[in-house]
Amino acid sequence: MSKGCPLTTQHVIHWIHWTEDGRSHSAHWRSESGTPPPARVEIADDRTAADTAYRMVCEGTALLWRGDYQGARQLLTAVARRVDRGPRRARGRRVPAGSPASPASPAETFHRHRQAQSRRARLLGMLLVPLDADFGVPLRRAPDVREVCAAVYGSSDAPSVTSLRELLGLIGAYEWRRKGVEVPALGGDRIHPHYGVFSPVRGEYVGLVADAPLPPGGTAFDIGTGTGVLAAVLARRGIARVVATDQDPRALVCARENVTRLGLSDRVEVVRADLFPPGRAPLVVCNPPWVPARPSSPVEYAVYDPGSRMLRGFLDGLAAHLTPGGEGWLILSDLAEHLGLRSRAELLAAIEGAGLTVRARHDTRPVHPRATAPDDPLHAARAAEVTSLWRLTTS
Repeated sequence: MSKGCPLTTQHVIHWIHWTEDGRSHSAHWRSESGTPPPARVEIADDRTAADTAYRMVCEGTALLWRGDYQGARQLLTAVARRVDRGPRRARGRRVPAGSPASPASPAETFHRHRQAQSRRARLLGMLLVPLDADFGVPLRRAPDVREVCAAVYGSSDAPSVTSLRELLGLIGAYEWRRKGVEVPALGGDRIHPHYGVFSPVRGEYVGLVADAPLPPGGTAFDIGTGTGVLAAVLARRGIARVVATDQDPRALVCARENVTRLGLSDRVEVVRADLFPPGRAPLVVCNPPWVPARPSSPVEYAVYDPGSRMLRGFLDGLAAHLTPGGEGWLILSDLAEHLGLRSRAELLAAIEGAGLTVRARHDTRPVHPRATAPDDPLHAARAAEVTSLWRLTTS
């Protein structure tokens, strides 16, 4: 979900194969997460019990649904409960007295959480639904998702198969795109995120950009624009020319649509670039992915920045793209610090190594629900999280 400049992959047609009624069948395999087609596929319908389905997906067998669509949703919910409950312990197993497990470090907790999330996604992604050539779902009581699928997959001329979990994600994302996200910094106007483009639901970082004092000058660069929300805020604040960059095709289309909808296309130019556009500006803004970890799928590049690639690329290239006296605004959460994935000393060393100094820093605390959810495995880190706007200048 592009928030910055994620690495993009070319769409390659993969095929899924299965046997049904004694005949071999094939169809296009669709997976926006990049999951390969399952090697083993069995037919399932309303007679398939949840325990049976859970056992089969745990053994690596995908289930192609032929029953009622609403029944498939109920089965997915039932399997999810079993996945979340975890495997039952072997009878009679006990933890030796006096030998409690060592408490995990924040980084270990994070990696275990990621592993659990990955396993959950993999297992729930094994319940499959068919799509006709026009993206109709040939199941009883299925909704009309043709417009939803076309908005993400593009054109189609052949039947295909996808996971029910992905299809539900497409439907939810399409509703966000249709309704939009209200942005207080835009006077309540809405930003409409496309599928795979980071939605500005965490508004605290947008508020930082809306409130920080602007340096003098009439031009700004927005690096990794995503939906274009920060470029729009800067233009609404009076900057005459904003150049917004991204290298993800969906983000570019999304940002251009939002800029046009807001009546700012004469002030905001959306261009394809890996980080910086040509030239210099008195203000360069960047909101990179906040967690330096490896994404498990292409859509996770909005959240995870492997090796801090985008963060370091922005810092290392900033001085060459600032006009004298200009400022670079780095919007960054310290969640990675609380997770033990990056220290404050490392961040400050990267800033200094790029020939930059910190003119000021503006902080805010997140207000999203997970920040106060005690059952979140990462609750301790999220409760301490602070989002900052670092105002950087050349040394």
